[in-house]
This record gives sequence, structure tokens and C-alpha cells, in this order.
Amino acid sequence: MRSRRAAFLSALATVSLLAVSACGATADKEDAGSGGDKPVSGLRLMVPNTPGSGYDTTARTVAQVMQDSEVASGVQVYNLPGAGGTVGLQRLVNEDGNGKLAMQMGLGVVGAAYTSKSSAKLTHTTPIAKLIEEAGAIVVSKDSPYKTIGDLVTAWKNDPKKVAVGGGSSPGGPDHLLPMQLAQAVGIEPKQVNYVGYDGGGELLPAILGNKIAFGASGFGEFLDQIEAGQVRVLAVTSEKPIEAVADAPTLKDSGIDLVFTNWRGIVAPPGITDAQKKTWIDAMTKMHDSEQWKAELTKRGWTDAFVTGDDFGTYLKNQDKSVASLLTELGLA
Repeated sequence: MRSRRAAFLSALATVSLLAVSACGATADKEDAGSGGDKPVSGLRLMVPNTPGSGYDTTARTVAQVMQDSEVASGVQVYNLPGAGGTVGLQRLVNEDGNGKLAMQMGLGVVGAAYTSKSSAKLTHTTPIAKLIEEAGAIVVSKDSPYKTIGDLVTAWKNDPKKVAVGGGSSPGGPDHLLPMQLAQAVGIEPKQVNYVGYDGGGELLPAILGNKIAFGASGFGEFLDQIEAGQVRVLAVTSEKPIEAVADAPTLKDSGIDLVFTNWRGIVAPPGITDAQKKTWIDAMTKMHDSEQWKAELTKRGWTDAFVTGDDFGTYLKNQDKSVASLLTELGLA
């Protein structure tokens, strides 16, 4: 009897603890976390697309590093996918004043806000931190007739409709924006570009290998295994400087094309949070960024450190929004 009673009381205590924890994550929006050097508690990080995506991987890495480095405790990461990230964006904007909540996002959400005709825009949110960048790559199959980026551009300019480009995102996403900006840079009207969208790199790769498209445009990390195996060739990378992982590939700039393009990811919070709540998030991100654990993750995942916070990130976000809106308007997508 005593053992059953003890087991019952233990279970009841566990249920009560979980109930208190669940309420504490959402109830008090003014309490942004612990003070002093204690780990921040009760923070929630929304991922506006599916598990296993780039945003999801980044958010869960951030949460794990925050906990491992004792910056925060019990960070909850959850997914709210839909409409290219704008379902989550709308929810975030609706959570006005909620200092416990933030959202993982990036360039793809900027574009999706326009192509999906969302009433919520990233400029409505509170900028917390830009975290990482990842360069793009122009990729062809091993038996492609295009040996250099110059060969490709010459053929592309001669007949833009015939030279199809594939990307692992829908219109407005980074894989769509990259070839559109590349077209502009080499003198092709973006409306003439024959873009074929695929559902992520997993579908894009077979299209490249099977020569269903003339070339692919996506993050270089999508192709590392195939590059090492000699199945695909990188004609150029879109970074400012050469990338060690694909050392044989020139940058677009080194190839005479005036374009630098990077996909990026960052963190934003709802509108209307207090200065103290904003500071809690920025301080937590800064401590996380400065940790040895985060530096190890950057190396492990091939991410480029692009850390900037608060108003500086806000300025960057406004410039990105303006640039993307201009391009998508020209394409008739915004």
C-alpha cells in the first residue's frame, strides 16, 4: 500500500510540475526570463516550416547550444509550417507583446510574405539577431557541356527560355531569387528566366544529375557529397570570397560577374515587446554566439558567422525586404 501511495504522489507531482511549466511558458509576457547571470527560462522558438528543414535545424541547434552553454534552460522549439513560412509569421505578429516568443526565419520568409500576399511582413516584427549566412552555388552535372560559368552565361543569354535553371524552393525563396539576380547581373530580363522549382534539394539533385535542367542554383552544402564523388561540378559560388569546401570553384566576382548572394537565417520576436524583453533575447543570443559550442557548430555545419543584433539587424532586414519586393514586383509576383 505504501509503495502504491508513493507512486501515486510521485506521478501527481510530475503532472503538477508539467502543468506549471506549460503555464509559465506563455502566461507572463512581461517576464522575459531570469535576471543576472542565471539561465533565461521559459523561452519558446517557433520554426515556420517542417521538421528537418534548414530553419528547423538552425533553431534546434540554437536551442541546444543555449542550454549546453547555460545561457537558457528549457528552450521549447516547435513547428508551425505553412505558406512558405507566412503562417508562422502571421502568428508571431499576432502575439504582440509576447516577450517569451521568437521565430527562426531567413531570406525565404522575406520573399514568401510577398508571393503569398501575406498581410504580415518581417518588417512588422522586432529584430533580434542575424545568425548565419550560406553561399549559393551554380551547379551542373558532370557531363554538362558547360565547363565554366562563362560557357553557361553565353548559352543562357543566347536563349534564356531554352536554358532551364532549377532550384529547391518555390518563387520568392532563396533558390528562386539567386538565378533571378544572376540573370539581372548578366543582362537577362528576369521574366525570361525558365525557372523550375523543386521541393528542396532532395528533388533538385536528381534533376541536375539527369540533365532535366541546364543548371541548378542552391546552397553549396546541398551538393557536397556529390561534388566529392565527381557527380556534379560547381561552376561558381556566390560568396564574396572562395569557399574552402569547394576550393576549385571561383566566385562570381572572380569570374567577372558583379554579384554576391547569400542565404541567411536569423531570429525575430513579436512586435510590441518591451525594451527589457528585447534585451533579454539579444543578450541570450550574444552569449550563445560567443560560446565555444556555437563555434563548433559553425565549423561542423559549414555555416558562415554573420552575427549582428538589434537595430543593425533591423536595418539589414529593411534593405532585404526592399530588394526582394522590388525584384518580385518586376517579376509580377508581388
